[in-house]
Amino acid sequence: MSKTPMTDAVPTAAGDLNITFLGHASLMFEWNGVVVHVDPVSAEADYTRLPKADLILVTHDHFDHLDPGAIAAVGTASTEIILNPDGRRKLPNGRVLRNGESASCCGIAIEAVPAYNITGMRAEGVPFHPRGTGNGYVMTFGNVRVYVAGDTENTPEMKALKNIDAAILPMMRPYTMSPEMLADAARALRPRILYPYHTKECDASKLASLLADAPEIEIRFKY
Repeated sequence: MSKTPMTDAVPTAAGDLNITFLGHASLMFEWNGVVVHVDPVSAEADYTRLPKADLILVTHDHFDHLDPGAIAAVGTASTEIILNPDGRRKLPNGRVLRNGESASCCGIAIEAVPAYNITGMRAEGVPFHPRGTGNGYVMTFGNVRVYVAGDTENTPEMKALKNIDAAILPMMRPYTMSPEMLADAARALRPRILYPYHTKECDASKLASLLADAPEIEIRFKY
C-alpha cells in the first residue's frame, strides 16, 4: 500500500470516467457522481481513506478478489454489492449475477461475462478458475463500455464481446493469461484502450511488441 495508485481518465458523453488502479485486481471507477469499486482488497489500499462505494463488484471469491474487511470499510448501508454465486458464502447480503445475466445500478448497465481457465490447472483436470463460477463485468458508463475481465483466459465468450471501448485484462500465468493470450484477446475485442492488470510476476512490456501491428489499440500500463 506504499505505492501511489495511478488514475486514468476516459471521456464519456456524461463527463470523464476516472479509473484508479489500486493494485493487483482492485479498481475504482468514478463517473457522474457515482463511485464503483471492483474487487476491493485491504492489501492493495487503505479503503478507510477512499471514496465510499455506491456499487461494489466482486468477480469471484478468491482471497485476492473478495475481502469482506475491505468491503465493510468502503461500503455504506446503501451500497449495492454484485458478485458471483460462490461469493454469497462470504457476503450473504450480495446480489448474485450468474454468467450471462445483467443488471443496472446507479445509471450503469452491468453484464456478467464468464471468467475461467481453459489451460491453467492446479491439478490434472482441475482449473484454477472453473467455468461457470467467476465473472468478468462489462459496465456501460453513458456511451462508453468498459470490460473488466476478472481472472480468466482468452475464452470464446470474451472474444465474442462487441463494442468494447476500454478492456482491462489480466496477465499472470498460470492463473490468467500470458502476453500472447492477452494479445489474442485484444485482437478479437479491438478496444480503443487496453489496460493490462493483475500483472504481478509478468513482463508486461512484452505485450507492446505483440500488438505492434495493431496501432488502433492504445495500451496503457498503469501498474
